[in-house]
Amino acid sequence: MRHGKEESSSSKDQIFDLIAAVRELNGLASRELNKSLKESDNFTIQFKTVKGSLRQIDMERLASSLPLHLIAVLLSPDRDMHMGHVLRGVRLLHTLSDLAIRHARLEQILLDDVKLSEQILDLVFYILIVLAHRKQDKHIGSSPVLHSALVACSLHLLTGYFFIQCRELVFILNAHPKVDIFMDVVFDAMQEDIRILCNKLSELNNEVLCEKFSLRAAERTAHYISQQCEASLQFLLSLCQQKVIRDRVLKHKELCKNGGILLLACMILKLNVPDCFKESFDIVATVSRLKAKILSILLQLCEAESISYLDEVAGSQKTMHLANSVALEFLDSLKNAFRQEAKQLGDSHDKSSRMGLVLLNALRLADIFSDDSNFRSFFMTNTIPVLAEILATPHDEFLSSWCSVNIPMIEEDANLEYDPFTAAGVALCTLSDGCESAQSTPVFLTETNYACPSSFSGIPSVVYAQQRTSYLVKIIANLHVFVPNICEEEEKDLFLNKFHKYMLMEILQLSRYPSSSGIQKATTICKNLSSLAEYARSLTANLLNDEDVHLLSVFSDQLKKLAEPQIGNNLVQALLVKDEGTSDNKDGYVMQQDTQNNGRTAPSLPRKLDANAQDEAPIFNTNDVDAKGRTPEGSLQELDQLKVTSDPTENFETRAEHAKESGFQEDEKAESAQGEEKQPRKRKRNIMNERQIFLIEKALLEEPEMQRNAASLQSWADKLSCQGSEITSSQLKNW
Repeated sequence: MRHGKEESSSSKDQIFDLIAAVRELNGLASRELNKSLKESDNFTIQFKTVKGSLRQIDMERLASSLPLHLIAVLLSPDRDMHMGHVLRGVRLLHTLSDLAIRHARLEQILLDDVKLSEQILDLVFYILIVLAHRKQDKHIGSSPVLHSALVACSLHLLTGYFFIQCRELVFILNAHPKVDIFMDVVFDAMQEDIRILCNKLSELNNEVLCEKFSLRAAERTAHYISQQCEASLQFLLSLCQQKVIRDRVLKHKELCKNGGILLLACMILKLNVPDCFKESFDIVATVSRLKAKILSILLQLCEAESISYLDEVAGSQKTMHLANSVALEFLDSLKNAFRQEAKQLGDSHDKSSRMGLVLLNALRLADIFSDDSNFRSFFMTNTIPVLAEILATPHDEFLSSWCSVNIPMIEEDANLEYDPFTAAGVALCTLSDGCESAQSTPVFLTETNYACPSSFSGIPSVVYAQQRTSYLVKIIANLHVFVPNICEEEEKDLFLNKFHKYMLMEILQLSRYPSSSGIQKATTICKNLSSLAEYARSLTANLLNDEDVHLLSVFSDQLKKLAEPQIGNNLVQALLVKDEGTSDNKDGYVMQQDTQNNGRTAPSLPRKLDANAQDEAPIFNTNDVDAKGRTPEGSLQELDQLKVTSDPTENFETRAEHAKESGFQEDEKAESAQGEEKQPRKRKRNIMNERQIFLIEKALLEEPEMQRNAASLQSWADKLSCQGSEITSSQLKNW
């Protein structure tokens, strides 16, 4: 009996020593801890507790027992009271990982011991599971600063412990039996982080600040949380860039078919910086990079060849609503990025800004959505106001921004050089006297001015300029294309007619005033389209195919003919002025081309053309648009009876808001329609020349089941690419 009590007492002493060691040693940087280890004779470190007593800890025992100790804390009923201790433990594990490469004994325990490696993985999984299900409100949970730091620091434990060991974390994760749970909870934990950030920004926007906290302290707090979110999202992006993990995500029912990724994307794209921080470049840039990174994750999934992400999303009404909401949000981000660029032209002498590739990524996504039959109709309706705004830019500005490689402003991205030790230390400073529970008052960083360093991550300015122009051309080409015998007759010129009607609405709306600004705007649109079509020919060597350029030219010519009754005289004068003023330099275009390999981009994926696009109603009465982008039948002839507003952008914004609000409501009629047999897939347009078509049709006679043979598809894709434009196996399969 006495022996059992002694063991129990000894176990409690060991736990106490472990807790005390974590509290005291987590604050030592690897350099300090390394110095202490060199001075010790038996790998034992002496430290002083809070109460002043001296203790000794065996570092080998600490390293081998710390992961299981932290897991036990997470499994305890009162874990909410000890999340600060968990963060201290994670911080100490980061330090031990840094020390492992300098001390063979630590390396053998931490990096070579398979059992301990599994415990590290389990620890990260448990932390994320707990954080994913913690609702941050007045009664539950700890500091919101603590939550975001725990997510980021625990994720980066994986890089510290596994990149050194086998260089390929993705294969370790993919082989883990709980990898699907990990992928699920990591996105859920990120959703909680973004929800916390959104609430914090909303509070600050409403000026809910205690008098004793300065605006500067609130700014530091918001910036810190946003940077932790960015560090976590950057880690997720790095995983999704690996094919093994990307394919795993695409097969994950909760993330794809149930909309987990779309929900996170929607939350991030809706983030707004409070007016009081509009001049804070740090916060504005970080939030902007968050949006750029989530758009990059969506692009990784949409451009995957193994599984069609948009087809998976279109499988249920709920995820279709979410995808439509995301489309509206990234169109809004595209519009805002374009406006911000125009504003900065006159405000800044610096051509670059590390706010992420929001505009470029949004254009890439718009190219994909406009070319997919699941979303083409909805997207066509809602992208017209955005395209019109871009094309209505004053002609000289449009030439310099969209028809030149020497554009006045470029986007730049940045990769955070995340330091978990420093980040955890800042979060722990918000805990008062060791209390781990939620604070009764708002938590602000009153003294620490934390800023995570970053490194440049971008593309050459010439490549950037050419890519964004090519995506603009592709979007218009995708929406205007018509393939006889595949498309319904009603789809012919559908985009052209809708765009023209929108222009007429603008003319009616603005021409009530003597300036006739509506006519001038329509004239500028036609003039810029003509210039864009001419400049696009210079991009066919690297980024565009001849058919994209041809479709743009046809659209431009047809729109001018339709608009001639309203703007004919203005357009003729504008074009004459252009021809006279720019005859010596090819209409003012910089025709320089990037002939290097890094100027090339992957060809756009072929998408299906929606055979029901003609069911998409006109966009005039935007207040009546439903969550699927459909509007009721209206009179197209009586333009003078249309309800218009004094703000030309309000129609788009009203529709966007209405669609967002109704995005999660179930529509029984829509659900019924969703259950009907889908239209067969249709190729957008011919992607091969006559020689390529002849060869593949001949091959299909001998191998009719080629579509089901991945190896044969890849082989023929390679053969056909030698006979003309590059063809991927997925393009060939869809063809």
